[in-house]
Amino acid sequence: MTRSQRQRVLSLTPRERLEPRWSALGIARPHRCVRGPEIGMAMVRGRVGATGNAFNLGEMTLTRASVTLEDGALGHGWVRGRDLRHAELIALIDACAQQEDLRERIDGELIAPLADEIANRHAEASRTAAATRVDFFTMVRGE
Repeated sequence: MTRSQRQRVLSLTPRERLEPRWSALGIARPHRCVRGPEIGMAMVRGRVGATGNAFNLGEMTLTRASVTLEDGALGHGWVRGRDLRHAELIALIDACAQQEDLRERIDGELIAPLADEIANRHAEASRTAAATRVDFFTMVRGE
């Protein structure tokens, strides 16, 4: 799993689901915050039809953190909203995942099950949306 895929899964997982699973792994490493956690804003950009010109959609709240482990591994975490602990936890997991011996455990025992949960939530939301789908069609008068 790539670092960006790992970051995506961690940021989309609610902290209430992430924290107990991380604790269950028993990979507690002493760390020091290098930056933050701090709350800021980020500009969200969009495209019409995903192909048109980019435009500024608006701003959203973003929390970021950077931590370093005793061995010098540097981890970063970003999450939408104002959850300081969530951003720090993502940064800690990112730093630990840079160590070869921990990466396999983190990806296999933490990230993979969380990715499955996200996929299941997405599939359920898609099924719910599909159930309310309305097909519009044009009726032509026969003259």
